[in-house]
Amino acid sequence: MSKWTDVRDSVIDALNLDDVTDQVKVDLTTQIVNNGMPAIEDVADAFVTKIQAQASAETGWNKVRDQVVLPLLIKGAIYFVKTVLAKTIQTESESTTEEQKA
Repeated sequence: MSKWTDVRDSVIDALNLDDVTDQVKVDLTTQIVNNGMPAIEDVADAFVTKIQAQASAETGWNKVRDQVVLPLLIKGAIYFVKTVLAKTIQTESESTTEEQKA
């Protein structure tokens, strides 16, 4: 089964739960970071490579857009989402560990 199918199934399973616990949220976020984000990064890398190749045939602002602006926005957005999700996993893990000690 593909990674995307695994991610989709875990999302569907999480949404069908009557009681959504913090652990379910952490597990879902972990699945998205570990399986979903690499797939999104692969698609984004392929897209950025194509538009940067097309930039050589462009002139003016279209060249700047294809060579710099769009790649920066795409990669920046992916980095931001991945960082935020990773920090939420880390924060939740730390709070869970502190609760278990108490």
